Amino acid sequence: MLNLDTHILIHALNGKLKPRERRLLAENAWSISAIVLWEVAKLSQIGRIELAIESAPFRRLIAPVHIWPLDMDVYRHIGKLDFRSDPADEIIAATSVEHAIPLLTRDERIRQSTIVPLA
Repeated sequence: MLNLDTHILIHALNGKLKPRERRLLAENAWSISAIVLWEVAKLSQIGRIELAIESAPFRRLIAPVHIWPLDMDVYRHIGKLDFRSDPADEIIAATSVEHAIPLLTRDERIRQSTIVPLA
């Protein structure tokens, strides 16, 4: 199983993955932090992406994706991260740390981490 950051999920839904990302996603089950859904909703709301998150097609696409909850077990890892970023990215990374699940991301700040398990 992989933990996908927001942009990887969006690229996967829009068919804009790099070959390595496409291969990894084809070979593994997908999961996301619950904050990813919030980010997708906000990006859609402000017009930065065109995904109708309330639509039946989006719900069908996201249905098989495991959604990790936002809880104290995740939040306690935020202060232990070896990078600083926007809060959502830190929550996504902390989710990977808490659940020992590789994170698939293009974010260079996160990719430099020695704490976050990466895909």
